[in-house]
Amino acid sequence: MNINIKTIPHKSQLYETVGDWRWGGDDLNITVSDMGNWKYEMLVGIHEAIEALLCKDRNIEEKDVSDFDIEFEKNRQEGNNDEPGDDKNAPYRKEHFFATSIERLLAAELSVDWKEYGQYVISL
Repeated sequence: MNINIKTIPHKSQLYETVGDWRWGGDDLNITVSDMGNWKYEMLVGIHEAIEALLCKDRNIEEKDVSDFDIEFEKNRQEGNNDEPGDDKNAPYRKEHFFATSIERLLAAELSVDWKEYGQYVISL
């Protein structure tokens, strides 16, 4: 298994997201929006890796996650800055929450202000 984390222009994401994961056979391919800050990009990349591995372990299909995310973004209410995985109907909610917990721990170790980081992500 290989885990590839690639930074791409935000507009090149497949849908409105800062991080996406896809399985290619046994390889995990993660795309992260370029934020001009390696710490921010790695926080998203690590979050995506953890989420993808937990989904794989729990037989949550990549297509189900992507379909949910795309539909969530299509119907996003104005002013709602929640991530799709925060939604009570997300098929990967538990996995998303665990990945966010690890992301927050890593942010603290990297001296990243969680609030500033979150605001930057939302600004994209």
